[in-house]
This record gives sequence, C-alpha cells and structure tokens, in this order.
Amino acid sequence: MHLTVHQSIMIQMLKIGSVSNASVLQIGSAGSIQSTADLNNTGEFQELAEEAEPAIETPLVPLTPPTL
Repeated sequence: MHLTVHQSIMIQMLKIGSVSNASVLQIGSAGSIQSTADLNNTGEFQELAEEAEPAIETPLVPLTPPTL
C-alpha cells in the first residue's frame, strides 16, 4: 500500500518545559526517527577547562527581605 501524506503545521507559540541530552521533539508525523548524538571539540582544546569560581555568598545588591 502506497500512502502519501501532505501536511501543513503552523505554530504560533511553543513552550518547552525542559530539554536534556536525550530529548526528542516531534511535530507532525514521521515514518521513522533516527537518533544521533555528536560530541565535537570545535575549539580544538587540548587541556581541561579552569575550575569554576565559587558562588558568591552575599548578593552584590542589598536586598530587602520579603514582606507577607
């Protein structure tokens, strides 16, 4: 059986709660979805990155406590 489907989808707003490394977003229909995962060193780095700076304990701008 040969079936041809033509579809038109218009999306005004799309809200995505979260995206992770294994997320798949499908809009419309597909005969098959082939997953791929690529890890590329586009900057051609040879060494590990520097350690991150510790988080600042106090805010940079004085904040007033919330009121009830």
